[in-house]
Amino acid sequence: MLDFGGQYSQLIARRVRECGVFSELLPHTVPLDEIRARFPRGLILSGGPASVYSDGAPRLPRELLELGIPVLGICYGMQAMVRELGGRVEAAAVGEFGRSSLTVHEHGRLLAGTPGAQSCWMSHRDTVFEPPPGFTALASSAESPVAAVEDRARDLYGIQFHPEVVHTPCGNAILRTFLDDVCGCDMAWTPESVAEEQIARIRDQVGAERVICGLSGGVDSSVAALLTHRAVGDQLTCVFVDHGLMRKNEGDQVVAAFRDTFHVPLVAVDAEDRFLRRLRGVTEPERKRKIIGEEFIRVFEEQAAALGNPRFLVQGTLYSDVIESGGGHGAATIKSHHNVGGLPEDLGFALVEPLRALFKDEVREVGGALGLPDRLVWRQPFPGPGLAIRVVGGEVTKERLELLRDADFVLQDEIRSAGLYRELWQSFCVLPADLRTVGVQGDERSYGYVVVIRAVTSDDAMTADWARLPYDLLERIASRMINEIPQVNRVVLDVTSKPPGTIEWE
Repeated sequence: MLDFGGQYSQLIARRVRECGVFSELLPHTVPLDEIRARFPRGLILSGGPASVYSDGAPRLPRELLELGIPVLGICYGMQAMVRELGGRVEAAAVGEFGRSSLTVHEHGRLLAGTPGAQSCWMSHRDTVFEPPPGFTALASSAESPVAAVEDRARDLYGIQFHPEVVHTPCGNAILRTFLDDVCGCDMAWTPESVAEEQIARIRDQVGAERVICGLSGGVDSSVAALLTHRAVGDQLTCVFVDHGLMRKNEGDQVVAAFRDTFHVPLVAVDAEDRFLRRLRGVTEPERKRKIIGEEFIRVFEEQAAALGNPRFLVQGTLYSDVIESGGGHGAATIKSHHNVGGLPEDLGFALVEPLRALFKDEVREVGGALGLPDRLVWRQPFPGPGLAIRVVGGEVTKERLELLRDADFVLQDEIRSAGLYRELWQSFCVLPADLRTVGVQGDERSYGYVVVIRAVTSDDAMTADWARLPYDLLERIASRMINEIPQVNRVVLDVTSKPPGTIEWE
């Protein structure tokens, strides 16, 4: 796929993968030779915000349409193809945004098997008024005289609407037709095949060398570690640094899964006292983050030295990280680690990145295929500095961490019991460290901590909405916290979305 800046570009790539076909998203500026070198079965041109006739608009080189492979243009991708080949693209009298009705005049090859009248999702101001010579106009909508085209002789196809969104009911069928019937893909890309392929690649890359992995307990580092262990066995040693800032029982769960269940060589470092000493008296959020990151690096360096400084470092880099860094061109750099503010490049390791081609949901699927426990596979995102940034406005102490851990345990227990855990992007508690409120408990005045409940829904954490948890569930959570944690006498709910707020408080 070539990305022309469309807001749905990553989603198109994911939909293709859901069809069982590997897809790679590259910037539209990628050299032609790089595309040829990949020997693709087909090419998809994404949407984008520009007008094809504007100065500086991304151009589609004609050579891309002459590679001898099928091409599907979506929205801007279709307009760029049409304009390059001699069709007419102009501004429409009225923009077309949201749900629209599509009328199919000829099904052709691309729209075969879909209804003559169907709904679809549009997002454009320009539209195609005349297809290029040799193309057949297949469909139209109220504001798009030509909403789908094809030239079967050259295997060139275009659709004005977005097949990747759920608001286009026939979108998956159209993508499948392009991938299967037009491109001839075998549709066999599965979590199991991904695991087998990555295990073989790691084995080839590492050879007989030793490997180290900084294991956080998050799904990315867990799956990366497990794939590496399947590839090279005891050549891998995982280092799990328990900084005392994790949720209740999480450290024990990570150790039990990797050391006891999967028999992965694991060094578990109890560093709670060390981290708390460094955090003593610190209240400023960024200072907390830097201290935790620096201390993690020191612990990791010590453990690496004790292991003889292995040559390779396993990182849980995801495909979304690669895309955001500009498509992965050039030498790989070490990204921010789950438990760190970032491992420095001068640590001197060569990187093993078995998840570099995967999105988050695919990582979870691979983890499930490898037998990773659901509690790890479906673990909600957790900040690198851990609970330290959920003790807000005051010093991070052992007492406050224990209180916050107990409150969070109640929240997670009730949310899981209600069957809502996987529906939420994140759910957690915040402890305003220096805030106390008056209450009445057992006919006596109390002066206790306030616990804030934060629960949000999101697809990618770029935006988030506060979760509408049922009132009876909130009542149970608050009642348990106040009854089971003597220091707490008030529970409140954060109903701020992102934007204007952020998901975390610090």
